Amino acid sequence: MKYKRILLKLSGEALLGKKGYGIDPEMLKLYASEISKVSKLGVQIAVVIGGGNIFRGEDAAGTGIEKATGDYMGMLATLINAMAIQGACENEGLFTRLMSAIRIEEVCEPFIRRRAIRHMEKDRVVILGAGIGRPYFTTDSAASLRAIEIEADVVLKGTRVDGIYTADPEKDTTATRFKNISFDQVYNMGLNVMDMTAITLCKENNLPIIVFDMNKPDNLLKLIQGEEIGTLVTN
Repeated sequence: MKYKRILLKLSGEALLGKKGYGIDPEMLKLYASEISKVSKLGVQIAVVIGGGNIFRGEDAAGTGIEKATGDYMGMLATLINAMAIQGACENEGLFTRLMSAIRIEEVCEPFIRRRAIRHMEKDRVVILGAGIGRPYFTTDSAASLRAIEIEADVVLKGTRVDGIYTADPEKDTTATRFKNISFDQVYNMGLNVMDMTAITLCKENNLPIIVFDMNKPDNLLKLIQGEEIGTLVTN
């Protein structure tokens, strides 16, 4: 295996599938199946998932709800998705632990770095909810921070496109895909890979990011086995 310990970042919107709101059971089953294939090879996995299919902090802007409150609402949305991923993974026969950056003892454990690492060493899939537990930070930033904390080998950002392009491939048919790109190029070209805080954390800690199509079966497995899937971002 090319990677022994990974942090998998999934977007909440990806769970929408063909639905207009909430969680598509088919997408949930697909993601759990892909995670299961990799976990059963002995790869240690942590998962961070967004909450955009339910609520995004920025959605509060037009409602009169202050930004910080909206962000906390978004954190709760990520926990709903994290619980769904946990249940789906356990249906695949995996052992899991749900950890949260905000305390909800009846539902999950608080995030404690050493405990998270120990869970992974015991082959449990660790699902990390509620971002970093503070407003004004995205789940992309949470993914980068947690990956650094747990000493992951790579951040794998699963999306619905097969890498990073010169422009949005869903809007621009002339957009071309990068096979490899540097953090500095991402900065200079203003590419929408992850937010700048997340990119900076990975750059300063020399942690590579791979952006790939999570919706294509076996892509995650192929990545772990060393195939060149998606776009690799490095120093």
